[in-house]
Order: sequence, then C-alpha cells, then structure tokens
Amino acid sequence: MSHKKLKAVLFDMDGVLFNSMPYHAEAWHQVMKAHGFTLSREEAYMHEGRTGAATINIVFRRELGREATPEEIKSIYQEKSDLFSSYTQAEPMPGAKELLQKVKGEGLIPVLVTGSGQLSLIEKLERHFPGIFKKELMVTAFDVKRGKPDPEPYLMGLKKSGVKADEAVVVENAPLGVEAGRRAGIFTIAVNTGPLNDSVLLDAGANLLFPSMQALCDAWDTVEH
Repeated sequence: MSHKKLKAVLFDMDGVLFNSMPYHAEAWHQVMKAHGFTLSREEAYMHEGRTGAATINIVFRRELGREATPEEIKSIYQEKSDLFSSYTQAEPMPGAKELLQKVKGEGLIPVLVTGSGQLSLIEKLERHFPGIFKKELMVTAFDVKRGKPDPEPYLMGLKKSGVKADEAVVVENAPLGVEAGRRAGIFTIAVNTGPLNDSVLLDAGANLLFPSMQALCDAWDTVEH
C-alpha cells in the first residue's frame, strides 16, 4: 500500500516496543514447571500474543485433557504476572521510540494492540513513549474475547482508530500476531526480535520482514507500505 493512503499503524507491545519477551518466556516456564506442567521458553514465544487464559488452557488440555477452571486460570496467571514483575524491568526496544516519533510526525495514528494484561508494562508506555498512545486507542487482553491469532484484536484496533484495513499497517514480532494482522486484512510487517527462525514469521503471512525495530525505523521512509 502507498504512504498516501496510510492513516494508522497498529503496534504490538512485547517484543516490539519493549524487550520484554525473554522475561515473559522465563516466567511462563518457571510457573508452569512449579505446577508440574511443561512449557519451554521457546514454546512461550510461539504462544506470544495469546491471552494468558488461552496459553494456560493449551497446557491443561495437552497435559490434563481438560480446560482450566476460572480459579486455576486466575491463580496461575497471577503467579506468572508476579514473577514477571519481579524480574529486571524490560527496556524499550532500540529504534522503537524513533519509529513512533516518525509515525506521529507523519500525522499517522499510533494504536496499541497487545495480548498482554500486564499492567506494569502498559503503565510504562507513557513513561517511555510520552504523548504517543491514547488510552482510547489501546486494545489489551482486557478488551477482547478471542486473542491472537484470532483477528479480533486488530479488527478492534481498526474500529477504535476509525480506519479501514487498507489504511493501516501492523508491526508485529510473533507468528500468532502476524497471523492475526493478516486475517484482519491488514498489511503486516514482522520484526524478528526473538529466537524464532525468519521462516516462522514469513510462513505466518508477514508481508515484510526486518531483523529489528531499528532496521524498520531506518528503512521506514522507503518501505512501500
């Protein structure tokens, strides 16, 4: 799509704006291990973008043959959140602030679309990226019934920003997020900031792939999006 038609950029948060995924993966791995379940750090990356409840249910169905109860979901996700918050705070991803400033400077609408319900990170947005994201233009785990890879989060992002699918781009780092963006009909740019092979993101449907947020920022003005 052309720059002339572009009106909004929909950003994932973990692994795109903050280098937080290593801590999420470690927290998921440790909490599931404490409960006698198996969830490797790499698998946690593959589930990135899902709601916490969806991730927990995948493990429960696989290892217990049943869904987790609402009480189990609440308890395990709280443990995971507490452990995540105890780790060294995730720093902004290099290049993220500069890219957000370019987006804002072009008069485009920045929209946050995250599967996270991690309030500690959401609260950090204004501190690290002041004046960029408006609360009414955020889609989080608290807003959706079906997380990524379902297109609902990105469709909600379009609705909140008042733009059509062909007037937006998605910036994602996770295969499920890429799939969600494409299923919503949006041009989707992947940034491979984690341990997965490029092919995983391309197979998920990424229109373009960059090795980092800094690389995307540097190329932003020449990218045909």
